Amino acid sequence: MELSDLRIFLAVVRAGGIVRASEVLHRAQSSVTARIQVLEEKLGVKLFVRDGRRLQLSPSGHLLVGYAERLVALSQEAVSAVQSDKPTGILRIGAMESTAAVRLPKPLGRFHEQYPDVALELYSGDPHDLVNRVLASELDAALIPDPVSDRRLSTTIIYDEELVIVAEAKHPSISSPKDLQSKSILAFHPGCPHRKRLEDWFARDHAVPERIVEVGSYHLILGCVAVGMGVALIPHCVLDTYTERDRLSVHKLRPKFGHVKIRLAWRKDAPQAKILALSSILLESKQDALASEP
Repeated sequence: MELSDLRIFLAVVRAGGIVRASEVLHRAQSSVTARIQVLEEKLGVKLFVRDGRRLQLSPSGHLLVGYAERLVALSQEAVSAVQSDKPTGILRIGAMESTAAVRLPKPLGRFHEQYPDVALELYSGDPHDLVNRVLASELDAALIPDPVSDRRLSTTIIYDEELVIVAEAKHPSISSPKDLQSKSILAFHPGCPHRKRLEDWFARDHAVPERIVEVGSYHLILGCVAVGMGVALIPHCVLDTYTERDRLSVHKLRPKFGHVKIRLAWRKDAPQAKILALSSILLESKQDALASEP
């Protein structure tokens, strides 16, 4: 069924006949009649019965009215949502675990206060999967680390994330893999970009980790590091959430390995209102956080 046919059908119902409906629609009577006939042929039923000079709805016509009204109203709602400058509907956001846990609670709380009619959904995952879900329109946007090169995506830089090596508290200064007392590292699954960066850091000095222990959360990683199981590369902001930081030593790296830009990425052809609102609030929250630093 075409929405235009349903609109003509409803116009005939509300006007009480073809003649009046054609005047309301500014269409020829023959055109209105033809469209009703096409709709009846598609459905395989008669929608009207003639009572003298008047048209009356058939039982099937009565049944169709409710569905037609809902379908037409839903189509109008969809057009309004796409064209509106005000965020509406559901906003589905993806991020790595560290970004989701540390960076997003406050700005998403602010977003909810400003746009209470928007339902927020947050998903975590590795950057490759998040990009694919954005491209598949399963997510509206995702916060992912550089590099982001797909031409179908628009991006804006939100965070310049500092990454640091963490080791047990008594560990001497670390500037290269040769300084490590243990060559074991604690990291997420192979899709984690921070794990890849740490492996590249080893490779730069023609070294490889003796052992990689895969762990499922940053707090567990930090707990294992604190008892001397190995070292890890983590976003510095994660340390602010760890209550036993005095059990750790923190070692900064050169910018090539110690800094990564986190971008908000979304499809260029996606509705923009929700994304622009989110981007604005993320940047505002970032500036507020920088202003509050001593």
